Amino acid sequence: MGELAVGDWFGKAIVDAGTTMLTEPFVHDFVRANIWHLKGRDADLLVDTGMGICPLAPEIDTPAGKPLIVVATHIHLDHVGSLHEFPLRMGPKVSAAQFDGMDDAVTYAYMFHNLEGAVSKLPAPGWKATDYRIPSAPLTRALDEGDIVDLGDRKFRVLHLPGHSPDSIALFDEADGLFFAGDAIYDGMLIDDLPDSDRAAYCRTMQRLRDLPIRIGHGGHGPSFNGQRMREIASAYLRRRERFVSAL
Repeated sequence: MGELAVGDWFGKAIVDAGTTMLTEPFVHDFVRANIWHLKGRDADLLVDTGMGICPLAPEIDTPAGKPLIVVATHIHLDHVGSLHEFPLRMGPKVSAAQFDGMDDAVTYAYMFHNLEGAVSKLPAPGWKATDYRIPSAPLTRALDEGDIVDLGDRKFRVLHLPGHSPDSIALFDEADGLFFAGDAIYDGMLIDDLPDSDRAAYCRTMQRLRDLPIRIGHGGHGPSFNGQRMREIASAYLRRRERFVSAL
């Protein structure tokens, strides 16, 4: 992966000829998520949209007239903040109706309001974290287990991988092994203690992921990982939550 080049608000890193990772380096690391832009033949793909503190759409270099499919892997604040900026919005069927309102309690936006060190740089004079809100972004397509997101030259199968949240989904190119994992799994501290987290479901997800033949995984946080590293992360989680595994 190339070095992270930081602009006014977003950082960008070139992963390969078709893939760019964006992030918000001035946002608290708890809600600093990875945003993935993949160039396809007939359509581009954007996986997750960050916090939405500053406009994201101008940072995405999809040519005029070419469709940009935007997929939210789940409805938490650090993944849906700029979703409203894009016309082709896809997200989990489990939470589809909630994208209409983007309620603070559903997105956990309220947690950001009083987060100490919410940003290390003000995006605009007078900006306050207490004013942060996520605009409504009704989905144009709800995605469920087994659905296909088609870019023309590559197809991604939707996997429903609950645990971190009940609606967590990921995208898997079965032909190439490319895996966009969202927060289902990433190389970092996995969060399973939110009000809507389910550790037993997360254990089932980890058991499933240990058998997934990925080539490279791009998560919602942290660095990218190969298949061996994903199995290590999944196995380590299962060891930590052994009592939940034994109850399955």
